[in-house]
Amino acid sequence: MASPRMTLSTASLRRFLLIGGRSAVDFANTVHAIHGSGITLDDWSGLVAFLEQVGIISARRTGELLHMEQADPQAADLLLRKALSLRSALRQAFEAVARGERIERSLIEPVNDLLRVTEGHDELVAENHVWQLRFIAREERPEWLLAAIARSAAEIFAGGSAAPLRKCANAKCPLFFYDTSRTGRRRWCSMAACGNRSKVAAFAHRQAPRRKNA
Repeated sequence: MASPRMTLSTASLRRFLLIGGRSAVDFANTVHAIHGSGITLDDWSGLVAFLEQVGIISARRTGELLHMEQADPQAADLLLRKALSLRSALRQAFEAVARGERIERSLIEPVNDLLRVTEGHDELVAENHVWQLRFIAREERPEWLLAAIARSAAEIFAGGSAAPLRKCANAKCPLFFYDTSRTGRRRWCSMAACGNRSKVAAFAHRQAPRRKNA
């Protein structure tokens, strides 16, 4: 049974809106509050919450890591800074991928650094009754927590210009997404948000001449 402290800590964690389609894309998107959610990742508890929500760590491990901020603040701060540096590099690299441009080597290095220091194995994991191939890292160094995100990004980068990584067609929206749609022509980060706004704006534009002639 979980301790009262662990239960209280995990219950208060923020919940991110995950619409990127890949963990690395969702991680890159955490720099912005998605569609008015007011939720971003800028501190230790936010990082732990994200890792738990995307399935990289268990609920039990979540409680242990939340306590780590007090038990070993230097290690927690170092890993948070490494995570935020990785996120910055991913956003710049994803911009290049979305535009069909070459990714600078300096943006690849943060990913490779994490891949070098982690060890583990691939394993099939059941998610919502569907088998997913996941990388299970050995828990030897704190950096292993970011290994799955680095691997997710590496798989996208390895796809080159053919990788279906897109940026939302809304010029004011900074979000990326991995297009897994049947047609491969998805334009919006979310049809419920930017897609709907586009439809409303297009409808208003079509109605404008009619109102003038009325």
